[in-house]
Formats: sequence, C-alpha cells, structure tokens
Amino acid sequence: MILSDDQLDRYARQIVLKEIGGEGQKKLLAAKVVLVGAGGIGAPALQYLAAAGLGAIRVIDDVQVTRDNLQRQILFGTADVGRHKVEVAREATAR
Repeated sequence: MILSDDQLDRYARQIVLKEIGGEGQKKLLAAKVVLVGAGGIGAPALQYLAAAGLGAIRVIDDVQVTRDNLQRQILFGTADVGRHKVEVAREATAR
C-alpha cells in the first residue's frame, strides 16, 4: 500500500512518530475493529479511532439516541434524538 498525498498530509503528525511511522499508518488504514457500544465511552473512542485512520470500524449498538444521554454521549446532538446510534455514528465517522 502506498499512502496518497492526502493521507500523508492528514496523518503527518502520526507518521513522524517513531512508534508509528509510515508502516504503522499503513497498518492502521488496513485494520478492522469492532466497537461494542456507542455511548458515553464508545462515542469518543469511535471518533478517535476514525480520526486515526482505522480502515474499518464496525459499531454494535441497538439503542436509539435519547435526550437524557446527550451530556455524556458527545457524538450525538439534539437533532439525533430518536435515531439509531449506529446510523449517526456512520455519518459522523464519514465526515
């Protein structure tokens, strides 16, 4: 796998770390992860995993977004109330 110019720009701060480097970033881009739960802990974990460039993230959560959890489930907003968390998570990670 060759990193594109866009990927080199996007992940430059990770690539310069000796612990990651170009080969490590390629491994991240090829990685597959399953995240169980997109709530208070899962929501920020999902955001960081996606931002780091993980290749595929499967989210398992059969719950809908509720207003009473918005203060701690930072992936979701008021407009998401009643929607399935996995649908919102898919949209958020695509951004």
